[in-house]
Amino acid sequence: MMKTGLQTRLTAALVLAAASAAASSMAQASEVRVAWYGGNWGEAFKTCIADPFTARTDIRVIPEIGTSNTTLAKLRQQQARPTIDVAFLDGGISEIAQADGLLAELDPAAVTNMALLHPEAIYRDGQQQAFAVGAGYYSLGLTYNTSEITKAPESWEALWDPAYAGAVIVPSPANSAGVPFVVFLASISQTPLTDLSPVYQKLRRLDVTTYFDSSGSASNAFQSGEAVIGAHFNVGAWDLADKGLPIGFTVPKEGVWATDARLHLVKDAPQSENGKQFINQALTPEAASCLAERLYLGPAVKDAVVPEAVAAKMPWGPTGSIANLNLLDWTEVNSLRASITDAWNREVARQ
Repeated sequence: MMKTGLQTRLTAALVLAAASAAASSMAQASEVRVAWYGGNWGEAFKTCIADPFTARTDIRVIPEIGTSNTTLAKLRQQQARPTIDVAFLDGGISEIAQADGLLAELDPAAVTNMALLHPEAIYRDGQQQAFAVGAGYYSLGLTYNTSEITKAPESWEALWDPAYAGAVIVPSPANSAGVPFVVFLASISQTPLTDLSPVYQKLRRLDVTTYFDSSGSASNAFQSGEAVIGAHFNVGAWDLADKGLPIGFTVPKEGVWATDARLHLVKDAPQSENGKQFINQALTPEAASCLAERLYLGPAVKDAVVPEAVAAKMPWGPTGSIANLNLLDWTEVNSLRASITDAWNREVARQ
């Protein structure tokens, strides 16, 4: 039977629609959406992981910029129908996302470079299934103005030195470092977590210029000269030093607490296979070395090569290693978040 003009046009339209749908599907299949941090962190992730990944696979990386808390909120909102495939989350937030059922299992058979990681950088649930892997460590140590303090402080007690009164900064619980900082102070003073009153009493005696809510605020305080000494991350401190500011970072004799930027495959991710490939790329020695040079992240990959000048700025200090870091029990820390925040607001911030 001969087709009418209308039938021919309808057939052509259907073919075109099918072709467009196929093209759209192929386009989607050649991309991966990754949630990561902003600023120099995002720039480093692009340079060290995303660009080499795209060059190798032709899979385009679409970044979703935000803090760990922002990303966690998105994952919760999208749980029924996620759009994010891979998420960078800090330690602590990582465990919350896992408890909320937002993450997929990482299979070593699919993410083969997990075999290259230090054991500490693979995070498992109660059934010993991996739900996160570390992309690199960073620590909260003593940061100081080298023009005002010519010799690196040896102890956390330097924060209470009268010479620096009114020029000290430490994180508030609004910052991801705040609650862990309280737990860390308790650990180095051998104060039981069941009674943190001695820690709050000590913090009340601290003459601060400010309690910072964001790492950017801490950097700004050092940059403006408002802060002379304080608790800040090695990543932020060395970034300031690289910009020519008189800033130093040191690991005190009591040590530092540390965490890592972790990679997660989102549960029911639309481009799950691409996500696994992206995570695998992030776990190469080349990516780890690049992140060490650009962000001063301590490599989680065993065979990553770090130049001597960069090694001096690692989170564990010039001569340490992962073994020297205080890696907190985040399940325990998370269980204390509400009580520590409440006690801080009542006993420290309102003094």
